[in-house]
Amino acid sequence: MKTSDFDFIVPQELIAHEPAAKRDHSRLMVLDRKKETIEHKHFYDIVDYFKPGDLLILNNTKVMPANLVGRKEDGGAKVEVLLVSAKGQGLPAGRQGPSCKKDIWECLVKPGKRLKVGSRVVFGNNEVVGTVLEKTETGEQIIEFQGDLAKYMKRAGEVPLPPYIKTSNVKHPTSKQNLNPKSQIAKRYQTVYAEKEGASAAPTAGLHFTPELLAKIKAKGAAVAYVTLHTGLATFKPVYAENIEDHKMYSESYEVPMETIEAIKKAKRVVAVGTTSVRTIEACALPLTPYPLSPLLRGKGIGDGGGLKGSTDIFIYPGYKFKIVNAMITNFHWPRTTLIMLVSAFAGKDFIMRAYREAIENKYRFFSFGDAMLII
Repeated sequence: MKTSDFDFIVPQELIAHEPAAKRDHSRLMVLDRKKETIEHKHFYDIVDYFKPGDLLILNNTKVMPANLVGRKEDGGAKVEVLLVSAKGQGLPAGRQGPSCKKDIWECLVKPGKRLKVGSRVVFGNNEVVGTVLEKTETGEQIIEFQGDLAKYMKRAGEVPLPPYIKTSNVKHPTSKQNLNPKSQIAKRYQTVYAEKEGASAAPTAGLHFTPELLAKIKAKGAAVAYVTLHTGLATFKPVYAENIEDHKMYSESYEVPMETIEAIKKAKRVVAVGTTSVRTIEACALPLTPYPLSPLLRGKGIGDGGGLKGSTDIFIYPGYKFKIVNAMITNFHWPRTTLIMLVSAFAGKDFIMRAYREAIENKYRFFSFGDAMLII
């Protein structure tokens, strides 16, 4: 299957640069896979599609203030560094040991050409110093940080908004208390249930939920459970390979608590929110060495508290047979990405492409702060 099969054009005016005035007031396109029908609703209508025995699975990762601005030690040139995923325990070779478990990160650097292996970047008043250990073939840089990185991030780091979001395009602030559009938009770039910090990007399908809406879903007799997948490069990287089968996903860490495993065993229907939740659950449904079946299928878990912990580079594209997820909630995605390939695997490529054409015709808003889709 060709990557070009998932290409389409999104008009610039449909790219959402700010969230809806209220989280659950975004639009909602409802796709029925069996009937191949399309309905147009608002997100607060989603409660009508839940029944007793349903299980809603949310990704409770929290976006880190991972965008840092420093200066090159040699020359003082400005350098922007985005921390993507923590490394250590053998990465890179020769850097093993407890001292590197939490201070070696895979990063995106701007401008990347300004640094070479051995270059040092200074943050703040020499509070943190980063040293480039490696430059990867795909453009990322492995940087070792010395100093209290976590403390500095909390003080000086910013939540990284997707680069296509232009705060200068914001028409109105989202809060009367603070008229800084970028600050307010950054707050909206977290789910209301975000708990476990570690992501460099938000699981955006969950941005539409409010505590009140979740309460209404529970009142319908549906249960709510959580997984954690720290969203990173795998979410945004386009597929460059001509044949999608040749694409290699980035690995992302996940956690599935035992209570979620038990909830899945009892559920009549599993509704996953976002491609990150889908990938987490489906990755855990695959055979795991040395177990003949996944703990989710056997009802037994591994890891702290009996749950599952690990990392996954699962790539879901048309032809994949879903093992656990029965319905999903997602946003409208970029062309030529693993995200559009995953939803095409779930609903059928032709049906998804027809839905996207209809979304464009009906002026749905696209990408992180855009509108949502429910696929049943």
